[in-house]
Amino acid sequence: MSVPPDKPWVDSEAGPLLRPYSLTNGRTKPTATLTLQSMVRSTGRMAPDRIEPMHAKMLELCRYATSVAEVSAHLHQPAVVTKVLLSDLIDWGAVTTRLPDDLPDLGQLEALLHGLQQL
Repeated sequence: MSVPPDKPWVDSEAGPLLRPYSLTNGRTKPTATLTLQSMVRSTGRMAPDRIEPMHAKMLELCRYATSVAEVSAHLHQPAVVTKVLLSDLIDWGAVTTRLPDDLPDLGQLEALLHGLQQL
């Protein structure tokens, strides 16, 4: 059974049948250092209609400062795929990145962990 070329392959439960490695052209390591907490924001230097659809979706999500984790969740993609594609946008000057200003203090995290372990 063949699928018309103008319609994407979709499984009603799984969603689009497009493998992550096909989105990244087989790449598994991002060129930029990104954490899940890294904030990314579009620079406005690249038109979304001139790039791949997934990159364009990312630019749309990054109109305002957004974490890598949020971008990944919105696109329903694994974090590493999101990081590789965001790295492309960073390399092209379409997105800037920075760590959030309000990273939790290590002491606070240890106290929280200790409290949770006491439950």
